[in-house]
Amino acid sequence: MTAITEIGTAAGLIWQYLDKSGSVSVTKVATETGISKNDIQRAIGWLAKEGKLKIELKGRVEMLSLL
Repeated sequence: MTAITEIGTAAGLIWQYLDKSGSVSVTKVATETGISKNDIQRAIGWLAKEGKLKIELKGRVEMLSLL
């Protein structure tokens, strides 16, 4: 699998997870999905660029949700 394919797959898994779970921390997404921290960060960038992701800081915790 190419790196782009892996990132796209991770982005899809994250999107599906957030669609079911609502707003959650990046750490929880990584723990619950089993996606590596590096791929999580790349997929967040992918989803943010596509305008599908809201990123908020709550204290020191980065929270993700779908737009």
